[in-house]
Amino acid sequence: MQYSEGQVGRVFSVRIDDGEDFIREIERFVAAMNIQSGMIHFLGAVRSAKIVTGPKEPVIPPSPRGEEIFGGWELLGVGTIYPGEEGPSIHMHTAAGKGIRSLAGCLREKAEVYVVVEAVIMEFLGISARRLPDEEIGVDLPVFDRVLP
Repeated sequence: MQYSEGQVGRVFSVRIDDGEDFIREIERFVAAMNIQSGMIHFLGAVRSAKIVTGPKEPVIPPSPRGEEIFGGWELLGVGTIYPGEEGPSIHMHTAAGKGIRSLAGCLREKAEVYVVVEAVIMEFLGISARRLPDEEIGVDLPVFDRVLP
């Protein structure tokens, strides 16, 4: 187990409006505010989105299984922010529901907002971490400065 210790810095409340791409707007905001590490909590709805709902088979490296949703799905989710190889790297998971159908997984590529998505972004200070490619696992993973014996 790896870890790093820090403190909460700035806290932002953000509104992303109808028709905007939630993922792109969060990435743009994090870069503009120079947030290196942090957490994102969000709720709202999307007109359409792509969600990775797990691997096709439980093997390493995983082969992602994706779903595309359309037509106004409710979202509730959380994400982490760490420095990556090309700037801030954001990893967001969501539960999405419409009627009696629900999905959970990783938001990827696009998420067009329907009406509004509200997000609270908490900046972490003093965290020593980077999200780097893991050759064995085949995905980018956070790497921290300490190991719990």
